[in-house]
Amino acid sequence: MFHAEITGWGKCVPPAVLSNQDLTTFMDTTDEWITSRTGIKERRICHCNFSDMAIVAAKQALAAADLDPKELDLILLGSLTNDSLCPNTASLVQDAIGATNAASLDINSACTGFLYGLHIGTNLIKTGAHKKVLVLGGEFISHYMNWTNRDVAVLFGDACGAVVIEQTDQEVGLLAAKIGCEADAKYAIQITNLGSAYSRFTEDFLYVDWNFEGQEVFKRAIRCMAQACADVLEETGLTVDDIKLVVPHQANKRILDALAKRVGLPPEKVFINVHKYGNTSAGTIPVALTEALEEDRVAPGDYVLIATFGAGLTWGAGLIRWGDRVKPLQVSTAELPPTDKTALEIIQPQIDKYKDRNQFSL
Repeated sequence: MFHAEITGWGKCVPPAVLSNQDLTTFMDTTDEWITSRTGIKERRICHCNFSDMAIVAAKQALAAADLDPKELDLILLGSLTNDSLCPNTASLVQDAIGATNAASLDINSACTGFLYGLHIGTNLIKTGAHKKVLVLGGEFISHYMNWTNRDVAVLFGDACGAVVIEQTDQEVGLLAAKIGCEADAKYAIQITNLGSAYSRFTEDFLYVDWNFEGQEVFKRAIRCMAQACADVLEETGLTVDDIKLVVPHQANKRILDALAKRVGLPPEKVFINVHKYGNTSAGTIPVALTEALEEDRVAPGDYVLIATFGAGLTWGAGLIRWGDRVKPLQVSTAELPPTDKTALEIIQPQIDKYKDRNQFSL
């Protein structure tokens, strides 16, 4: 039986930092209010296209695996903030990195997009249908943000991560995964005025907004992720004591703490970087996984548990046994195009747009 080893990894976080203090300059909030409720101190704001971040992350992952992009036979990109609906963003990445022999597919399951992609790619490798797959997850969430909506705007940031998975006979990689969706709560996380269900002929069509039912999301996220973790542990015959590191979706520090408690994991086993980036949706797990490797928190043979949830409400967990490689074979010099703008300067036009609409509505 084939398995799918993670042989390369990479991330792209934009250079522009939007701190909690920055938010207080145009929003009725404080650093203490945000930090106490979310654990977030700052987030990154993208100044270019989402595909630019995806391309950098892809090149880093390919360099870490020392893999010629022409050897890829599939690209799976998890995101809900793609450059365009047509063409798909995976095809933009494919062209930019020169992966001329790869099929290219976008996956929209919101924050679970990376795990869904890893699950799909792994099982395609296990069947022998594919041998070398690039899996990406990331978002350009700030592009769709209503910066006058305090309860949502403080939560999110922009980033992208990627991994390369390759066919192997060794029992490594994603050994088990459980994914699902509680569609009865689908509107608990909703981006409105975006999509063909919304009329183009209303005044609000150009004003993307959010519905975010925090308590409902919190309750279901913990329950679903905890159950998914229990399912993959049962399937593999492992216990929480066997787990070296948990890399969960970085949505909110309160959720991370509650999940660890429910699963029975000590805090030191849970990787956390939500304070630096906020919730980057499909980007959180691959970025956190990359940083865990950079910090030498993963060793050959370690069992790594990942768990996630997102709009839909989609959810899932996966159990990874790490292979021999924990250091990149090569290092990419790819980076985003430069910018001289601060994060506040980047989002200022959006702030003004929504403030003007609110004043008009009054």
